[in-house]
Amino acid sequence: MNDQKAVIVTGAGGNLGSAVVRELAAGGAKLVCMNRSSQELEALAADLPASAEFLSIAGTDLTDYASCAAAVARAVKRFGGVGALVNTVGAFQMGPVGPDAPAQWETMMNANARTALTISAAVLPTMKASGYGRIVHVAAAPGLKAGPNQAAYAASKAAVIRLTEALAAECRDDRITANCILPGTIDTPENRAAMPNAKTDGWVTPQSIARLIAFLISPAAAVVTGAAIPATGRE
Repeated sequence: MNDQKAVIVTGAGGNLGSAVVRELAAGGAKLVCMNRSSQELEALAADLPASAEFLSIAGTDLTDYASCAAAVARAVKRFGGVGALVNTVGAFQMGPVGPDAPAQWETMMNANARTALTISAAVLPTMKASGYGRIVHVAAAPGLKAGPNQAAYAASKAAVIRLTEALAAECRDDRITANCILPGTIDTPENRAAMPNAKTDGWVTPQSIARLIAFLISPAAAVVTGAAIPATGRE
């Protein structure tokens, strides 16, 4: 990636987002860390190498184009451009197709699909202007095949996959790639608390997904685009 361009990481204070930030910071990337909570960003910044170059942006409404565009403008002003977007923001809810399903559908579509669409739209102008870009979203296996009580969630993640494919097709000639990750169960404190009796030895660590994302936004991954990549293997 062009050394003058920054990597935007949304949800930078979360389990996966912070792992991505640490992985990229170790490689010397210039980072724009976006997160709802400023406190999480402050804690993350304190944990990064002293040499890390980063810009913290808290409170951006990722469902609103103007809010996203303003954040991207701050990144461009600070670093000269945006070379990659890693979007880790999302939400998870389950429930049957019943009276509460329409409200859950709206929540999942906004949290997972609309956020991915809006931040992608906001970064594309600067990427197209430079003729280079990498976009990585986080989808999920139910986006390919839904199970019971997953209608809204699975549909929203399917939308992320289709969005990724459309971005890849639209932006190929601009040398902008778009891919998404389909993680297995991520080994986080929240998942361990929610599933105390689960076998965790096959769960995927945030750090291993971060390494995959680091590859996908690297120059070496130029030919990989439009993919929905499972991240379910054993380390």
